[in-house]
Amino acid sequence: MARTITTYSIAACDLDASQWGVATQSKFLAVGSVVPWAEPQVGAIATQAYANPRYGPQGLRLLREGLAAEEVVERLTSGDEGRDHRQLGVVDREGRSASFTGAECLEWAGGRTGSCYAAQGNILVSAETVDAIAETFESSAGTLAERLLDCLDAAQAAGGDRRGQQSAALLVVEQDGGYGKLSDTVVELRVEDNERPLEELRRLYRLHEALFGETPREEWLTVDEALADELRERLAKLGYDGELEDAFNRWAGNVNLEERVDGIAQIDPVVLEELRELT
Repeated sequence: MARTITTYSIAACDLDASQWGVATQSKFLAVGSVVPWAEPQVGAIATQAYANPRYGPQGLRLLREGLAAEEVVERLTSGDEGRDHRQLGVVDREGRSASFTGAECLEWAGGRTGSCYAAQGNILVSAETVDAIAETFESSAGTLAERLLDCLDAAQAAGGDRRGQQSAALLVVEQDGGYGKLSDTVVELRVEDNERPLEELRRLYRLHEALFGETPREEWLTVDEALADELRERLAKLGYDGELEDAFNRWAGNVNLEERVDGIAQIDPVVLEELRELT
């Protein structure tokens, strides 16, 4: 039998934002390659313990067919001879949730569910880890990604995985919510092997938001004559000469900030700060 994925995780959704996602941390190499599965307008799944990776695609197919979370768990586990060693969390398109822990999962193991989330873990210090995930999700605000990261931090503070830390992952999906509005992946970040994977996951998320996040348009700055002169000067120092909009677009593309650019009449303050820091 495969190595146990000693893990805590949360599968969840934000119905108002039409987002589904999974966050997880484990004393296991590259947990993000096995545990998290999600599809927009369909649902989210976390498969762990002596994980059955087929629960991911098979579970999403069942969710796509309209089955509720509880029904999906029943279908997946009833036909699996190894179910007593499995752990599974499912959230469906309507925010209904279910968590399954096989009778032979190593202690402490269990789960907790509520509206729009399923939290679970195995080989944990205590039940307090899963309780912390659930209570944090129920009380938190912000984007789904931010709430999921908060859940992981709360779980670790409450004791976490009894064997320690190694890897972590965050996955959030939304129909056409990803890169260039041509992808359904809002964020997919993995820390494969790190002594402090949650800290590294946070660092990667901050970097992701700097590159791909969205500043409310009312907070963008008008590019008046003075700011235009500043932009020309700073871009020239970096070797981007010529017409302002063309130079600005070339620079933004080269530093991967093109998702935060829309013409030159206004500028995202995050982009302006990056240009100022570089010059």
